[in-house]
Parts: sequence; structure tokens; C-alpha cells
Amino acid sequence: MSTPRSRLLLPAGLLFAAVFIAAINLRSGISSLGAVLADALAAFGVGGSLAGVITAVPGLFFSLLGLLAVPLATRVGLSRTLFFGMVMSLVGLAARPWVGDIWAFIVLTVFVTVGIALANVLLPAWIKNHGGRHIVALMTVYGSVLGISGAAGPLTALLSDNFRWALFLWAIPAALQVLVWFTVLVRVGRDVPSSTAPRAATDAGPAKHVSLWRSPTAVFLMLFFGLQSMHAYIQMGWLPKIYIDHGVSASTASLALALAGSFNIAGGLIMPIIIDRLRSVVWLPVLFSALMAAGYVGLWLAPGFVPLLWSVFLGLGGFCFPTAIALIPARSRVPLVTARLSGFVQPVGYVIAAIGPLVVGIVRESTGGWSLILPVLAGICVLMGAAGFRAARASFVDDELAAQG
Repeated sequence: MSTPRSRLLLPAGLLFAAVFIAAINLRSGISSLGAVLADALAAFGVGGSLAGVITAVPGLFFSLLGLLAVPLATRVGLSRTLFFGMVMSLVGLAARPWVGDIWAFIVLTVFVTVGIALANVLLPAWIKNHGGRHIVALMTVYGSVLGISGAAGPLTALLSDNFRWALFLWAIPAALQVLVWFTVLVRVGRDVPSSTAPRAATDAGPAKHVSLWRSPTAVFLMLFFGLQSMHAYIQMGWLPKIYIDHGVSASTASLALALAGSFNIAGGLIMPIIIDRLRSVVWLPVLFSALMAAGYVGLWLAPGFVPLLWSVFLGLGGFCFPTAIALIPARSRVPLVTARLSGFVQPVGYVIAAIGPLVVGIVRESTGGWSLILPVLAGICVLMGAAGFRAARASFVDDELAAQG
């Protein structure tokens, strides 16, 4: 059982080291592949359909593990579940670059993603369990370093002209992660998630039983989260390829992906504060969706004109992610509903996210270009802005569930 004493077993230095090394591994294993996807496809002699499968893997397993992670952690412990996922990621990152079969490559990509997906869901809960007075600081480290991870992933393509080495380099921080978390595991043992507000849980009334599908705010927040995640994984998997297909150099294409991802650092730091302080935030999803649409239109009509400018627009549009995450606690009153809302928004949303990269790969292979895909993606940004506008209204999921109870 998790107890207050179990939290004292972790000194501050180990807490921060554990969160930092976990966060730096949370996106790099995915975003590093997008930067060398074209080289990997050429090496295996496969086309866009299988590339679509590869780029759909993160969204699919983020969805699946979003449903399984908490029950698994409750059964075997937070640290044990996280450590198991980290070992899987290390195996995938270390072995994936050297296989000669595309299906082995895909299976090992699944290994990488399983570890990332478990940490994506459970690391905030682990911080809540063990952070003590450092929780706010640890969450700041988590949010900002997560953005660094997504931005740094593509940069390894600039360090090596061999895609295998560019991918393998990320096995180094993955190995460090396993070492740090083995130390954590030895100290804490089986640390099941603890309840932070049992009274709220028992007083939540209908909020415990009414389906979240009956809450308009929950449904629109799920759609907003899913659409922005779909764009994020399409960009991580395909943005360098889009640039390269339009005659932009591979180094500039990798830099463009890193630049777009770097905006997640700023977004993770400032968006929760902005949403907490502003009286009305309905315009934020609309603004960020419009900026992302402008990036796609620029890639469609003038990809070679200041190519990094379109990456900046896409990066600013990526503020939709921290906005969606911050809206989960902002649109719920009690911890029980916050937990239910997070467990609804993220798994269902990642199903939407998984579809996008797969469809892009199929359409890219059948049409041979991006002239259809890019304007459609810009149009989907309009839908994303509309869903975000409704999700950001000053209404609470708790009240909507109570009205249905």
C-alpha cells in the first residue's frame, strides 16, 4: 500500500531526476522517427500505406493504454508499471534500428510506444503520489521537458546521415531512464495510486454513474483533444516528408519539425496559468486552430517560401494541446469527475488521433502528392476550433452529469 512514509523514501534529487529523465523520453522515440521516415521507407522498400501504419501506432496505443494503465497500476503499483513500460521502450529503441524486416520494425515501434503511453498516463499520478511539497515544481518540469522531448527528437537526424544511428541514439536516454527508475522501484516497491479526495468521491452523486457521453462539454472536449492529437501525430510522422516532397532539404525539414515541437515547451508553461486567470477562454482554441490552418495553407500554396514560417504557424497551433489538457481540470469541479473526464477524453481522443496518420499515408500513396491532403487538414482545423470553442465555455461537466442523473 502507498503510505505517507513511502513518499519520504524518495529524496528531492531523485524525484526531480526521475521526472526529468521520464519526460525527456516521452516524445523523442516518436518524433525522431518522423524526421527519418523517408529514409526508413526507402531502406525497407515499402510505400505510404505501411508508413501510415507506423505513424498511427502512437495514437492507437495511447488510446489502448489510456484505458489499461490505471487498472494495471492499481494492481501492481505505479512505479512497477512505469518501469515495465520503460524497459519495453528501451528494448524497442535499441533493437528497432537494426532489424531488416518492416514488420519487425513496426512491432518494435509498438514496444517503444507502449512505454511512452504508460508514462503519458501514469507519470502525473506518480508525481501526485510521491511529490509532496514538490508537486507543482515537478509538474512544471514534466510539462516543459515534455515539449523539449518532442522538439529534440528530430534533431538526431542532423547528427547522423544514417537513419539507423539517428534512431538508436535515443536508446541512450532510455537506458539512463531504466537505471534511474530501477533505483526508484527499489525504494518504493508497490505504490498503488492513492485517493486525494475521498469525501468528494463519495459526495459526487450522479457524477459517479452517469455516462460522460451525456455531457456536451465532455464530448466536445474529447473531440477537441482528439483532433489536436491527430494533427500532432500527423505532423510528427509526416511533416519532414511534406517538406522534402516539396523540394526542401532534409536538414531544413528536420529543423522545421523540431521548431514546431519547440512551441510545446512554452505552451506547457503558460497555458494552464492563462486558462486559470482569464474569465473567458473560448477564443483561444479558435485562435490556435486558425494559426494551424494557416500553416497547412502555407505548405500547400507556397512550401518553399520561408519554409520555417509555416512550421512556426503549426507550432503556435500546437498550443491546442496544453489548452485541451488544462481544460480537463478547469471544466470539472471535484477530483472524481476530473479523473473520469481525463479517462474519457484521452483514450477516446487518441482513437481519433490514430486514424489521421493512417489515412494520410493511404491517400499520399494513392495520389502521389499533398495537394488534396493539406487543404483537407486546414479544413479539419475549422472543426477543431469549433469543438474547442464549445469545450472552453464556462460550464462544468459535474453540473451536466447531475442534470442527467
